[in-house]
Amino acid sequence: MTRQSKANSSDASSKRKLRYQKVHDWVLDYISEKGLAEGDRLPSSTELARLTGVSLISVRHALDKLEHAGKIQRHQGIGTFVAQKRIVSEPSKSGQLLETLAPYGQEPDLLTELLGISIGLPGPEIAKAMSIETGQPVWEILRRRSLRSRPAILEQAILPLSLIPAIKEDQLASGGSLYGLLAECYGLRDDYSEQALEVDKPTPEEKRGLELGPRDQIVRIRGVSFTAKGTAFDCYQQTYRASEFVFYASGSANRHLLQPTDLKQWIVTPLPGAPSAR
Repeated sequence: MTRQSKANSSDASSKRKLRYQKVHDWVLDYISEKGLAEGDRLPSSTELARLTGVSLISVRHALDKLEHAGKIQRHQGIGTFVAQKRIVSEPSKSGQLLETLAPYGQEPDLLTELLGISIGLPGPEIAKAMSIETGQPVWEILRRRSLRSRPAILEQAILPLSLIPAIKEDQLASGGSLYGLLAECYGLRDDYSEQALEVDKPTPEEKRGLELGPRDQIVRIRGVSFTAKGTAFDCYQQTYRASEFVFYASGSANRHLLQPTDLKQWIVTPLPGAPSAR
């Protein structure tokens, strides 16, 4: 390719970017100027192409970007709408899940579903994070939280049987706080935690559990909760719909037990004959 053809290619690429960016900015300005609220309908793709003077391909590109950013929602055969506001999640904050979520100062209305309770053996990464042996049995608790009538968060909690010999299944099924239960029954309180956060494509299990589409991404948080004495009692994973949450972190830590290299195989192997509620 000659220098001139490369320059022409670069100019064409820049123009394509500018065309979709024009639609992107026009939609955001339109929402602001019209004072549109959650659920309000936006112009169709054809109307946007006419109003902005660009091609349908550029319009679709812009709408893809806006949808992934959580600004709009598209429903096939129905239309494009202003998206509902994202919930702010502060995963670095200690305590139960509801205490880490704050949609503009209000507690979200989450519906809890207990997916299963079972006993198994931790994988090497989990055992290392909790400073236990791989042959030491653990509880695995799976719950799903639904927001605005659709699945939004998957929770996995892994607890050593040596510290928690019994679990009140009915309390967890009703949406009760796991940390409240552990504090009440066993004196285990979450003093601080270490976490790792990643944006990723969902696994098949996460895709089914959160009812995700082919283009949806997730935010996965893995961590360990410690008592004030430094005892690890909960190894957890939380998987969020990426488009519905804003994640906020603050504070500092001087412990480094959980490294990115420890996150490849976050699994529990079921024990033969052990009880399971799945």
